[in-house]
Amino acid sequence: MKYTAEVEHMCPLAKGAYHGPAPIPEEGKWVQAKEIKDISGFTHGIGWCAPQQGCCKLTLNVKDGIIEEALVETLGCSGMTHSAAMASEILIGKTLLEALNTDLVCDAINTAMRELFLQIVYGRTQSAYSKDGLKVGASLEDLGKNLRSQVGTMFATKAKGPRYLEMTEGYVENIALDKDNQIIGYNCVNLGKLMDALKAGKSGPDALAAARTHYGRVTEDQGMVKLIDPRKE
Repeated sequence: MKYTAEVEHMCPLAKGAYHGPAPIPEEGKWVQAKEIKDISGFTHGIGWCAPQQGCCKLTLNVKDGIIEEALVETLGCSGMTHSAAMASEILIGKTLLEALNTDLVCDAINTAMRELFLQIVYGRTQSAYSKDGLKVGASLEDLGKNLRSQVGTMFATKAKGPRYLEMTEGYVENIALDKDNQIIGYNCVNLGKLMDALKAGKSGPDALAAARTHYGRVTEDQGMVKLIDPRKE
């Protein structure tokens, strides 16, 4: 260690009491984190790229400083899906510090990693007060039974009003209007259920019928309800 001449000529003074860093909540314990291996937690974070044309929701499950689980969800940019595929391979098994300083291919995923790092090292995780944290694989519960991201897609213009295109329940086939042309519900197809039925050997029409669902006042007297295709009308 090299010191300046000014420091070299100073007389040494004793350091006072050292109490260590403030403890942070981690998986039901209070931890004085001094090394990366002291960090554990399960949390989510959102990232975006410089032109803000796409975003990433990143979920990590960290145990003793190591990323044991990663869920990478992207929206708005076609190239991001391939970046997410690479990032899912890159992240697992790395320490938090390694992941923070690794190129995760897409700016949005890199930004999400930065935001998660801040949450985790400051003890602001979803599992902060959960004893032993969450099991590896917990992020899949956020996707539901069909393991699909929760996506909402809506389009609207001042001239023609709103169009519901996709909801958590699935692909919107048509939206229901009342006599004043106000939206009162929609019919949709759960794409996860549809694919499961097709893989199980059901015919296309049968699989489609089994995957259909609705929300709102769609089932009211059909003389009072008008259905339109949001993609064509």
